[in-house]
Amino acid sequence: MVTSEDLSNDDLDVEVADDDLVVRATIDRPEDRNALNGNVIEGLSGVLDFADDGPARVVVIRGAEGTFCAGGDIKSMASAIGQGSQAYREGFAGMKQLIEKAVDSAALTVAAVEGYCLAGGMGLAAACDVIVASEEATFGTPEVDIGIFPAQALVPIMRTVNEKQALKYLFTGEHFDAQTAHDIGFTTDLVAPEEFDDELDSLVDDLTTPSSFMIEIGKESFYNQREMGFSESLDYMREMVTMLAMSDDAEEGFNSFLTGEEPDWKGRPDDEDDENE
Repeated sequence: MVTSEDLSNDDLDVEVADDDLVVRATIDRPEDRNALNGNVIEGLSGVLDFADDGPARVVVIRGAEGTFCAGGDIKSMASAIGQGSQAYREGFAGMKQLIEKAVDSAALTVAAVEGYCLAGGMGLAAACDVIVASEEATFGTPEVDIGIFPAQALVPIMRTVNEKQALKYLFTGEHFDAQTAHDIGFTTDLVAPEEFDDELDSLVDDLTTPSSFMIEIGKESFYNQREMGFSESLDYMREMVTMLAMSDDAEEGFNSFLTGEEPDWKGRPDDEDDENE
């Protein structure tokens, strides 16, 4: 049985709820403004794998001591200087995989953003399904100041924001406030700092209410249909909702609605198979 301690490392603190439905991962490098090093990236990837292998419905990612993440670890990136293109490709591979796992995860991913959310940190947040931000948070892609374009972060960011309102920030590297981030479509909710933890907990409670199987199929459907044409998307979604309607959880939901009782979700089919082994 995997425990919170197993999922944690020197730079990442992980807590798994007693019912395994919520996993909270906190980047714990406050002296480096919670920059993304190998330990953090590998740890977060492991957390998302754990969520997919079990009944988890929500994964919350935040940073320690009031800072979400100031981006990639510059010292780690600089260590590849002079070692050729392959060293850089390998160095950036972990971030690519992490972004993909956040989007593809069967659980809903929540970025809890306080303080700085910069560069790769902004890319990590954008890869999450929900972004809850403090009204005092600061955003930006300042890696342009060292001659690096935010190429990997751009992919989830530009699928989240209004293009023409956000494009200039990728090239100027200027910081912008939480209200601007909200106005360009980057954040889900803005929360007063003194209410941040309470609002975050309330949201997590709401997100854990649906069936884990519905969350998995719903996420898959949402991201897949974005890349389709209108008619193709409707055909695809008909098949997905048919799959959901035939599931054990949908049957439980229908019966619960008719009887006025709380549903007892059965979970993702893989979870049931694991329990029966």
